[in-house]
Amino acid sequence: MTAWLGLAVAYVVGSVPFAYLAGRMLQGVDLRAMGSGNLGATNVYRTLGLPAALVVLVLDSAKGALPTWLLPRLVLAPDVSPTTSLWWALAFGAAAVLGHAKPVFLLWKGGGKGVATAGGVFAVLAPWAFVAATTLLLVVAFATRYMSLGSVAAALCFPLFVWMSHGSAPVQGASIATGVFIIWSHRTNLQRLRAGTEHRLTGRAERPT
Repeated sequence: MTAWLGLAVAYVVGSVPFAYLAGRMLQGVDLRAMGSGNLGATNVYRTLGLPAALVVLVLDSAKGALPTWLLPRLVLAPDVSPTTSLWWALAFGAAAVLGHAKPVFLLWKGGGKGVATAGGVFAVLAPWAFVAATTLLLVVAFATRYMSLGSVAAALCFPLFVWMSHGSAPVQGASIATGVFIIWSHRTNLQRLRAGTEHRLTGRAERPT
């Protein structure tokens, strides 16, 4: 397998829609027509409950972590420089996040927002920053009952956490790009927060309007 083929593999792995599969398998529903309409662990929690949400969260995170950690070891030459290996690891992680957001198995429609999958990438590349961002996300989400607000807060602070814990310029740059992407993917959530219509963690699942 070449490194370029590894990118395709990472994208396909990221495209596996675990939230969609959970909805179909457990209740015969399409989560794109339930709750927020998003194929992420939060919407799984609202619709299918906590156990299913935790499973989807772990699997979505693994979609980012495994390509980032495993593919450089499989497709790169043993004597490749650490810097080159890091760049490829970032590329594989980005391909997985892109697959999650635009899954080929759903004809590039209705993917997730990429928080868990991007978290998996940085759990490999910057674990301490990942722990700090996850802690902030949970604190804000459970204090406000808005998971979207927790995600945006973590995305805003994540580059700072990476800067504090990791000296690599490529990872710092990737953290900024990831933060921007996550905030952009939550733009409709931010609009609903301003309008007071955002879905709370305890909200009852309903078809989106």
